[in-house]
Amino acid sequence: MTSSDRPEIGRSVQANGIRTNYLEAGSGAETVMLIHGSGPGVSAYGNWRLVLPALAENFRVIAPDMVGFGYSDRPQDVDYQLDTWADQAVGVLDALGVEKAHLVGNSFGGAIALRVATKHPDRVGKLVLMGSVGVPFEITEGLDAVWGYEPSVENMKKILGYFTYESGAVDDELARSRYQGSIQPGFQEAFSAMFPAPRQRWVDAMTIPEAELRQLQHRTLIVHGREDQVIPLANSYALERILPNADLTVFGKCGHWSMIERNADFNRQVRDFILEA
Repeated sequence: MTSSDRPEIGRSVQANGIRTNYLEAGSGAETVMLIHGSGPGVSAYGNWRLVLPALAENFRVIAPDMVGFGYSDRPQDVDYQLDTWADQAVGVLDALGVEKAHLVGNSFGGAIALRVATKHPDRVGKLVLMGSVGVPFEITEGLDAVWGYEPSVENMKKILGYFTYESGAVDDELARSRYQGSIQPGFQEAFSAMFPAPRQRWVDAMTIPEAELRQLQHRTLIVHGREDQVIPLANSYALERILPNADLTVFGKCGHWSMIERNADFNRQVRDFILEA
């Protein structure tokens, strides 16, 4: 999949003009694309390291670093907006010769997956949305803090505390490690440029019109942690109501990181959902 010394760095392709780092595993007949969330120092590897090898048992799995995150390029003139990320995702599929993929989107990545599906419905198989944005909501204290992160170990520990249900899951070592990841050259500069205050406008900018969502006929699995402090559980109830072919799973004693905090359950549900005829 990747080199053992730098597992977060995989191969790269030109995707809609952006050199894009991506991880790949598996060789199944069907392709799954994993689209990560937003946050300081985030990358495809950081989001999906426990999911990618599990899904690779049944599928070809691709996990790109979206522009502005991870180890993809950060062009000076890039316009950080929903269509930019959606077009990059489609560009990755084009570059890898993938006609259709199932999309799994985490948080910010859920809105990207929905945007790809509304713009290119024939390129998308099934959808999995985890703690997703894409519908209107009032920005939470947690999301405002995540998007407003200023680099320090203390701030990183506070940010990680919003993501998890168990406060003890975030120790000083994890906070220091994630802090070091967030201050690699160019990382924080790009991240801080994406979501400057006031940040409600960026929530609104990642909202997809309800009329467009109602047109989506794709089978959709919606997953949310009941104790999510970053994206409100109400978002997933709204998506389940709006999307014509959606089912909703709510994990108890779980925050924003369902794919980590309830990893075995998440992997099993996603695999079974995609395999189901």
